[in-house]
Amino acid sequence: MSLNTIAVELVPPNVDRGREQAMEDAEKVLRCSAEAGLAGRIRHVMIPGMIEEDGDRPVEMKPKLDVLDFWNMIRPELPGIKGLCTQVTAFMNEAELSDRLTVLGDSGFEGIAFVGVPRTLNDGEGTGVAPTDALSMFDKVVENRGVILIPTREGEHGRFNFKCDRGATYGMTQLLYSDAIVGFLKEFAATTDHRPEILLSFGFVPKVESRVGLINWLIQDPGNEAVEREQEFVRTLSETDPDGRRRLMVDLYQRVIDGVADLGFPLSVHFEATYGVNTAAFDTLAEMLAYWAPDKP
Repeated sequence: MSLNTIAVELVPPNVDRGREQAMEDAEKVLRCSAEAGLAGRIRHVMIPGMIEEDGDRPVEMKPKLDVLDFWNMIRPELPGIKGLCTQVTAFMNEAELSDRLTVLGDSGFEGIAFVGVPRTLNDGEGTGVAPTDALSMFDKVVENRGVILIPTREGEHGRFNFKCDRGATYGMTQLLYSDAIVGFLKEFAATTDHRPEILLSFGFVPKVESRVGLINWLIQDPGNEAVEREQEFVRTLSETDPDGRRRLMVDLYQRVIDGVADLGFPLSVHFEATYGVNTAAFDTLAEMLAYWAPDKP
């Protein structure tokens, strides 16, 4: 069953701000949605399970609220909105992971993307369940089982095909700052029978990115020319005035939608404001959705 959704990402707040920050985040989603003319159209919030990564992260990683604790705080404030999340599987055994997934589902998470170890570890180094094993292992526990799709990553075609073989029902893309997903999905459609839902992820780039560089860090893949071009586009966005920045993002969105809309994949939109929810980000999202939206195809 397709999610067919417009989802907004909310990162769990730091533990030291806890409930106060959680309430502010929920209020911003409702207020900014209304101000941008999107009231009632956000169907999910996507909450990533945050784990400590490389020490060179531009914004220090402080202890975060657990996904479930954060969701339980904001859920009463977001009527009609369900949850999506990412779940690191590699540090839990089968029984622990089964319990965790059951509780997440019972709490209103309609889709869970299984993710692996952070960049500081190699695949397989975790002591728990591999994400690809979790896809089939928990097919009766989680109806919508997701994976991360990075169209610019070497070998991604085979990797994504294997994940679909194992039971993935949707792929949530890494933040898209090029139309590389178009060529990827065209080739995938031409060479496989899999048609998982694709959550197309787009991220608002504010001026502060030129000083901090968090988005540049998040999408990095040293030596990958396709990613270098995306990083250059992120720099261009951060250095462009607000109206020009919006036009560039909407143009990219239109090119992606035009390229993938007729390939047979159910499509949803996942939107991220990496530096925090604000009206400017939602205005950009609204203009993108005016071109095409999963709730108004």
